[in-house]
Amino acid sequence: MGGDGVERRVPLVRAAKVPFEDGRPVREFPSYRGQRNYPGLYWSATLGTHVGYESWLERDHLMALDFDPQVSALVSQPLWLFWEDERGKTVSHAPDYFVRRADKSVLLVDSRPEERRPARDMSKFDATRRACVEVGWSYALWGELDQVEAVNLRWLAGYRHPRCFRVEVAGRLREFFAGPGLLMEGAEAVGDPIAVLPVLFHLLWRQELVTDLSVLLGDRSVVQLTVGEAE
Repeated sequence: MGGDGVERRVPLVRAAKVPFEDGRPVREFPSYRGQRNYPGLYWSATLGTHVGYESWLERDHLMALDFDPQVSALVSQPLWLFWEDERGKTVSHAPDYFVRRADKSVLLVDSRPEERRPARDMSKFDATRRACVEVGWSYALWGELDQVEAVNLRWLAGYRHPRCFRVEVAGRLREFFAGPGLLMEGAEAVGDPIAVLPVLFHLLWRQELVTDLSVLLGDRSVVQLTVGEAE
């Protein structure tokens, strides 16, 4: 759907040139008593605005995309794909996320747990993948994130807002972690951990500082300045 709120239908080859990141979701996210999924809005540090999701799994994927420095823009369900099945019946699908990368390439993402992928839905995902190949886009069907990585990202996401950044503290943290160091030792060396840790976590979210997110983040996590930043 365009930024003016008007829905238009165009051939696939023309749609490849549409800046969908400037559009709006093509459908509303329902919310009602007793529903099994949990829709909501996620504030994206990449965009500086809210992006919708329809489940906690979609929220986690949205968070991971927001964390990815190669992502420059993303929007939830901004387009419908239409095609005819083998019986000549019109089928439609709205991918969960449209992602524009820094190199201008496009990624479409669908979110679905592996145990909830019936044949009918898999046929739609396969058709979406073929459409992406036709126009030179990438496509991904994502399931559950690694549990430890998801916990770490949720923690760091709590410090993604620019209000957590303090120039002077950030500068001292960069100096301390020019070489590998323990997370809490660095925080204590720079100042009061209560004031320093939010800045440290913000720099980890921005990936100016890095650590191994495949293990649970803690006091003794080894942190260091990103290679490019250290040069």
